[in-house]
Amino acid sequence: MPVAANRRHLLGGLAAASVAPLLPRPARAATPPIRIGVLTDMAGPYSEDSGRGSVVAAQLAIEDFARIDPGLRVELISGDMQGKPDVASALASAWYDRDGIDLIVDLPVSSAALAVAHVARQKDKAAILNPGTSDLSGKACSPNHVHWAFDTYALANSTGRAILAGGGRSWYFVQADYAFGAALAADTGRIVAEQGGTVKGTVRYPFPGTMDFASFLLQAQASGAQVVAFANAGADAANCIKQAGEFGLTQGGQKLASLLCFIPQIHGIGLQAAQGLLLTEGFYWDLNDRTRAFSKRYGARMDGQMPCTIQVGCYSGVLHYLKAVAAMGVEAARASGAAAVRQMKQIPTDDDVFGQGRVREDGRKIHDMHLFEVKTPAQSTSSWDLYRLVRTTPGEQAFRPLAEGQCPMVRS
Repeated sequence: MPVAANRRHLLGGLAAASVAPLLPRPARAATPPIRIGVLTDMAGPYSEDSGRGSVVAAQLAIEDFARIDPGLRVELISGDMQGKPDVASALASAWYDRDGIDLIVDLPVSSAALAVAHVARQKDKAAILNPGTSDLSGKACSPNHVHWAFDTYALANSTGRAILAGGGRSWYFVQADYAFGAALAADTGRIVAEQGGTVKGTVRYPFPGTMDFASFLLQAQASGAQVVAFANAGADAANCIKQAGEFGLTQGGQKLASLLCFIPQIHGIGLQAAQGLLLTEGFYWDLNDRTRAFSKRYGARMDGQMPCTIQVGCYSGVLHYLKAVAAMGVEAARASGAAAVRQMKQIPTDDDVFGQGRVREDGRKIHDMHLFEVKTPAQSTSSWDLYRLVRTTPGEQAFRPLAEGQCPMVRS
């Protein structure tokens, strides 16, 4: 169902009408609305991290912007990309060409996001993307998209360095066999090597569709690595953590690191199984007064659930895009997605979920990243009181340096 942020009728010309009431006046055409599509995972392994929650977050951004600029009309639609790049690409093309969508947001699966980024550039439309692969601000950067919520480099930089500093020197990766999993394992492996650690091996499992991780976990256990790191996300991360506990990896002295695990998975796993796990997010509902206020509104529409980094990425990205549209004008924004993205880079970001930041010239959204440790059952005071803040990495330090990204848009 399309959601309109404002349906105010335009009533200009009242003064002229009072002076010459007998002269016929041509009707004044209303400015077309900005149309936004949330292309997400509604029922697959990332549905808890995105899905309905991403749509709700985008709706909240539209409503909040309506209080800033009630004259800008906005419509919202949503669709399921089913975790498949061909489905995502086909739906994005139809949305841009047939349905007049100006901005596509979310895409939590890296392969699908890369496909939609290509479509957006071909058609000179805009996209705000929330998957993991750091290629989106590197070799696959484009003037038509922004990589918003997080990336594999920032996750590796935060989680990897902390575990290495704590004595976890040898690593073994259990990796989802697709673009995101490969990028996450590669980025973390590079951090391990740079800090003097070793990677004892990597096992790759088919994605999607794997439910039983026994054989992969047994290989990790047999490696003798101090750290078993899961280069996956969503339901896969949750299943790996639970099954690792059943196979006794932590009891045998191995440390578990989830390189991308969000709060819905920790809530579902439970603190008894997940306690002590280190993970990085760009957002936590209980981080400060602004995050708590936003999360209260979000939870009221999501049956009390708290949002994760991907979902609030939709809120933050849509809100900033609409600020750029207001600054440049609706016609100019609808005429060129690249021009809209360029305007987004010219104004600083500030919102209730990520705080202050900016969009860098390579399309990387810059904001702080936070390392959390999952609480023990005794430390938790409520069902969503799950994290203890360990360290905050400032945004300019968290993400890959601009000169190292190999983005063709960046001049050396």
